[in-house]
Order: sequence, then C-alpha cells, then structure tokens
Amino acid sequence: MQPFLEYFTLGAAGLFAGAAVYVSAVEHPARLSLPAHHAVAEFRPSYRRGAVMQAGLAFLGGLGALAVGIANGQSQWVVAGALLLSLIPYTLLAILKTNHRLMDKDELLSEGEAQTLLRRWGRLHAVRTAFGLSAFALLLGRTFLV
Repeated sequence: MQPFLEYFTLGAAGLFAGAAVYVSAVEHPARLSLPAHHAVAEFRPSYRRGAVMQAGLAFLGGLGALAVGIANGQSQWVVAGALLLSLIPYTLLAILKTNHRLMDKDELLSEGEAQTLLRRWGRLHAVRTAFGLSAFALLLGRTFLV
C-alpha cells in the first residue's frame, strides 16, 4: 500500500505544480494581454474550474505526503506535505479578497482596478507556484534520488 500512496502523492504534487506553472507562465500572462474587462470575464470561469482542481490536489498531495513522511520518519515528505497543505490557508487568507473582487459580477471594476487586481492575483498565485514546485522537487528528490 505504501508504494501506491507514495506514487499517488507524487502524482498529485506533480499535477498541482504543473497546473500552477501553466497558470503562472501561460494562462495568466495571456489573460493580461487582453483588455481588462475581457481578462476578468475569462478569469471567472477559469478560476472556478482551476480552484476546485488545485485545492483538491494540494489537499490530497499534502495529506499523502504527511502520511508517508510520518510513517517512515522522512522529513522531506513531511515538509512537502506542509508546503502543499499551507497553500489552502494561504489562498483563504492572502488571495480570497482579491478573488472575491474579481469574481463579483455585480461589482463594476474600472479598467485600472481590474488590471491592478489581476496583476496582484498573478503575484499571489506565483507564491502557490513556488510552493508547489518546491514540494514536488522535495518528493522527487526523496523518491528517485535516495
């Protein structure tokens, strides 16, 4: 059972990191190249779908990494699990206010406000990308290099 959990966890962390990199490096920069009202209109359905996937991957990958790390006494797995799980409160505490403003169809954002919020969201999401990549690198190193 443990090898399955290790590879499942590695897969969840890898999918999270890959999705985060894609959003940070491709999707969000492309979104920012649009006029702000179009960028916000694209952000809304994209974020709704991506948030469910990424939250689930962070949660499953984080719990799996903690379980493997605690069972085996492997600190790299515990750190990776903590990194992935920390993304959930980070999103709720640091990003949620920005998300709500961008997602609120009743709030009429000026072009400047929309651009400011989208750029802020991109910077905040970059932190998730860095944490996700760090967690995945720790798990890869522990799985294949040791």
